[in-house]
Amino acid sequence: MRRRLRVALFSHDSLGLGHIRRNRALAFALARDLPALTGREVSGLLIASSPEAARFDLPDGWDWVILPGVTPAPGGYVPRALASSMQGLRALRAAAISAILDQQRPELFIVDRHPFGIGGELAEAIDRVRGHGCRTVLGLREVLDTPSVIAAEWEKVGGPARVADAFDEVWIYGDPDVYDPRSTGEVPAPLASKAVTTGYLSQGRPADGGPLPVGADAASAQPVGAEAADTAEAEFGSQRFVLTCLGGGSDGGSLASIAVDAQPPDGHRHLIVTGPQMDTEEFDRLRVRAGATTTVIRHHQDIPGLVASAEAVVCMGGYNTLAELMATDTPALVVPRKGHRAEQPRRAFALVAAGAVDAHTIDSLDAEVLSEWFAGRVGRPTDRSHIDLSGLTTVPRLAAELIADARAEAPAFVPEAAPTAGHRPTAPRGTASSARLPITLEETSHAV
Repeated sequence: MRRRLRVALFSHDSLGLGHIRRNRALAFALARDLPALTGREVSGLLIASSPEAARFDLPDGWDWVILPGVTPAPGGYVPRALASSMQGLRALRAAAISAILDQQRPELFIVDRHPFGIGGELAEAIDRVRGHGCRTVLGLREVLDTPSVIAAEWEKVGGPARVADAFDEVWIYGDPDVYDPRSTGEVPAPLASKAVTTGYLSQGRPADGGPLPVGADAASAQPVGAEAADTAEAEFGSQRFVLTCLGGGSDGGSLASIAVDAQPPDGHRHLIVTGPQMDTEEFDRLRVRAGATTTVIRHHQDIPGLVASAEAVVCMGGYNTLAELMATDTPALVVPRKGHRAEQPRRAFALVAAGAVDAHTIDSLDAEVLSEWFAGRVGRPTDRSHIDLSGLTTVPRLAAELIADARAEAPAFVPEAAPTAGHRPTAPRGTASSARLPITLEETSHAV
């Protein structure tokens, strides 16, 4: 019997649930498709550092490894809870990552967004797995930030050429006809030459599956997919509903405060899902303020199912939220997060230009405007069939090709040795599509 194919995925996890949920979606897609593509059983590890990660279910044969966490701070990161210096925590995380990968010997290692983790913690581990013949992939969401901000970030980790040397391919999880970070300069030439766009990670996403309440298990999750209407009916009776969802919830307070005062259309209820990371006192205040037609909950086991069942959705502009949304025809108003990064506004207004969503800045939004939007959009489905949403089918195919290339080359690596000089990276299989640059906020300030 052929040896089981092992995969590892890494996310640094400093804020929110986006990195975790993206890697989890990839794990389900790889577990579903790689056995047929490779003729081998597949298992994997997801390395993360959010304590909530382990409350999300995974495919059979896959598991989480949770590292001590970090949190953003002025000038960088600090330990989230561990009584340690950042230097000590970085050394601990680096040693743990290397030990895990040395034991697992994955044939594919996918790193989400930050090529060398926090403070270079992945650099040695990447060298070691490549020395074992493992293929390495840097996975990027389609929008990173303004080109100038991202250029500085690439330089901070040693420059684009150093990153390109560490990875066989770069997978961009988006549709270049909506937004192409190679054209904007966010993915510079050394990385663009190894990059392939996959389509959004939308169609075939797994049910949310978590985060489950402490002590619960995956079997207690609520219905998903085709059963979403039954879920909504159980909560709202036969009434139709509109939905506001805030992702992880750590930065959704401003939008939630507006949404709780909005009036749903006649014959509808309004469900607000704050996200599990919203501050407890802020969540409690929202529940007290909610009117008779509005329900505020912290989390739900099936956000994609709710989105598909809702008559209209208001959400923030995070990658996972919009990837899930685009798999439906539910009309949506995107209110991107203000500050921190320019990622969410750039994504939101690029999707406005593509005809996929409406968008509004938080500064000019109030409960009356939101109520009017709900009233005007319920019952008017949005066609998103022109957008490439097939990333979760494309990624397993790309993975199978990378692994096959590695086996065909049969490199004469010695375990624990440094990578062979002149190691030939896999040529990128994607070609740049004719793409338009994303429209600017100034060009779309009128969009609602």
